[in-house]
Amino acid sequence: MQPFALNYARPAATLEATAPYVYDSGMQLNVLMDGRVAARDHALMRELGTTTSTAGSKTHFDD
Repeated sequence: MQPFALNYARPAATLEATAPYVYDSGMQLNVLMDGRVAARDHALMRELGTTTSTAGSKTHFDD
């Protein structure tokens, strides 16, 4: 017997988007290409809603 969800499950689509920021390990923040903190760019926050990185997942086991 196959679970119902497996009949409709599809692989996650890969997005072809690139983030306009990079993670700065020295500052432990996402920064824009000009060095400004990404979270302080209000236009970027309105457009993306958030900035994400994998830093927390690599340093904290309770994430």
